[in-house]
Amino acid sequence: MKLLLNGEIVEENEAVIPVSDHGFLYGMGLFETFRTYGGKPWLLERHAARLGAGLRELGIAYEPDAARMREALARLLAANGMTDAYVRWSVSAGSEILGLPSGTYRRPAEIVHVKELAPDKPGTRAAKTLRLLKLRRSGPENGSFRLKSFHFMNNILAKRELAAAGAGPGTEGLFLNGAGHVCEGIVSNVFWLRGGILFTPSLECGPLPGITRGFVLEMAAGFGVEVREGAFRLDDLARADEVFMTNSVQEIVPVNLLENEAGEPIGRFRSDEAGSLTRQWMAAYRAQAEKGEAR
Repeated sequence: MKLLLNGEIVEENEAVIPVSDHGFLYGMGLFETFRTYGGKPWLLERHAARLGAGLRELGIAYEPDAARMREALARLLAANGMTDAYVRWSVSAGSEILGLPSGTYRRPAEIVHVKELAPDKPGTRAAKTLRLLKLRRSGPENGSFRLKSFHFMNNILAKRELAAAGAGPGTEGLFLNGAGHVCEGIVSNVFWLRGGILFTPSLECGPLPGITRGFVLEMAAGFGVEVREGAFRLDDLARADEVFMTNSVQEIVPVNLLENEAGEPIGRFRSDEAGSLTRQWMAAYRAQAEKGEAR
């Protein structure tokens, strides 16, 4: 597989960055994951804006340009003989002296990976189980809002917790934050419907401000559905009528079962039923993505 390293297409096994790169040494770097539809990246301007805002927060001198990203990605897809792909666009702080600098990183590194997408249609997408994790979600590194950073130890340990507990392959882990409020999944934002109202944890609870999360909130407004963002307990989620998860590659994924840490059912949902609002939104989201009109 070929990737982009600082704008140049290279074989993945030949791509190198210096061992003095602070992305490697200290985790100073951010990334975006998204996908393409018909070769066109979906919501790229929003991903570029989030990436740019986070890099400014970290003092990394890199300004994402959606037009350049689109052109570079087209070259990379062609080089790999691909039309559509899962994309990871990473920006590392770059090579610096050993130690913790207080100034701006002036020589960042750009690394872009692509990989094949598994065949998937909203109408045949299977529902998943959501299992409560014993591990709590770590707080945002900057103390205010979560960055999509290279710091993924919390997520990896959560994935290992699920595997050690014998959770099935269709299971996503559910994080609570330090205060015991519902936060997010290991790789997803979490939503639920109850009484015709859409609920999701507020950003103050520590979830990633997901791009698909934001688009779903816009969809809800367009459909006239009331939205409540806030601090919610596990019991609030367990009493839901429908539950679904979102991320930029899997889109909207229905949840039909909520389990506690021991794998015991504590909530069952009709999210996967034909005619459910979740199923309607899954189809509507895919239709919008394939049209590619949103910015």
